[in-house]
Amino acid sequence: MSEAGVSRIEIQQLQLWKRMKDLHRPLSFSLEVTARCNYDCRHCYINLPAGDRCAKQKELTLTEIEALAGEAASLGAFWCLVTGGEPLLREDFSEIYLALRRKGLLVSVFTNAALLTMEHVQMFKKYPPRDIEVTIYGATKQTYDAVTRRTGSFEAAMRGIGLLTEGGLRVRFKAMALRSNVHELPEIAAFCRERTADYFRFDPLLHLRFDRNPERNEEIKAERLAPHEIAAIERSDRERFEALLKGCDRLIIPQRLSYEKCMECSRRTDCEMIDRLTHVFLCGTGSGSFDIGHDGVFRLCSALWHPECIYDLTRGSLADAWQNFVPRVRDMRSNNRRFLQTCQSCRIANLCYSCPAHNYLETGETDVPVEYFCRVAHARAEALGYASDRATSPSRDSLTVS
Repeated sequence: MSEAGVSRIEIQQLQLWKRMKDLHRPLSFSLEVTARCNYDCRHCYINLPAGDRCAKQKELTLTEIEALAGEAASLGAFWCLVTGGEPLLREDFSEIYLALRRKGLLVSVFTNAALLTMEHVQMFKKYPPRDIEVTIYGATKQTYDAVTRRTGSFEAAMRGIGLLTEGGLRVRFKAMALRSNVHELPEIAAFCRERTADYFRFDPLLHLRFDRNPERNEEIKAERLAPHEIAAIERSDRERFEALLKGCDRLIIPQRLSYEKCMECSRRTDCEMIDRLTHVFLCGTGSGSFDIGHDGVFRLCSALWHPECIYDLTRGSLADAWQNFVPRVRDMRSNNRRFLQTCQSCRIANLCYSCPAHNYLETGETDVPVEYFCRVAHARAEALGYASDRATSPSRDSLTVS
């Protein structure tokens, strides 16, 4: 987009970003400053009660955050996403934000906006964030409060959003597509697009709880949409559908390898394709970013909670985690034949929610197929005008927006 002769481009599109990633430098990181939240959304994978003393005691201190931010910057990072839980629950949020800025970092903030004050807005105006992203849970008070399970959350969020927009701050919006709000999704999209110049997204992926709480997981599953519903709402939203068309052949890797063919080839030659296929991680996690949990746990991405894939920064260093631990995790292999024959060889895998992190939350293993994810992928492929099967992949030439 261009305003008054100024051209705007996403950081990830810069050539410098690509070159730095090739050098295996961390360019960005997410910092979860708390797992606590003032909401109690049924679909949430992390939220703990706002007054949870145990969770609060585990949170990194301002001093610890400053030290980790300095380490991250020294490794090459220049962008930090501050998230939660709800980060504004931290009484020292402003100090955390300013400490990150003093380290020379671009800072983004994810918030529900309900706890925003004029003091926050004044700070953001004086020391602008890269962006502020607000989640919208409904277009009406009834739906909003039902999703958050907090009476008055709609009014609080609208007040906070008003403070941001009246302050001239750049706000982005997102929404989760839930059973409880799908009937209002078009109105939610309209609300968001009217209030942001360049960005709105909705996400139908509800992954399960990081703490693996069985009761909360059942609540999340009850909020999930059926595969055909996900495909339908994506198809009905032109912006979303065009984005899906544009990126569906490059979300993970352009082409899938056949396990059987690779096995046959490896018996006859020194072909390295079978070695590549057995890697659990075929995505880009850990190649240019990482996640720091509220308790100082390092992850390649925020959803990766497998015990073998986490590193305790309170007992080690960020440099060791990035330089030594990350390569070991990315080199994890699978010998699960069913997984290799299906997920790793599936030619529409780029339309699927399956990944080692999500698979673990669903099954307790990183390399086990998840039927729900598979059904979503095939429903999406069919909505894109492609009659999917497990042996063929969609052709870009055959996918058009009507």
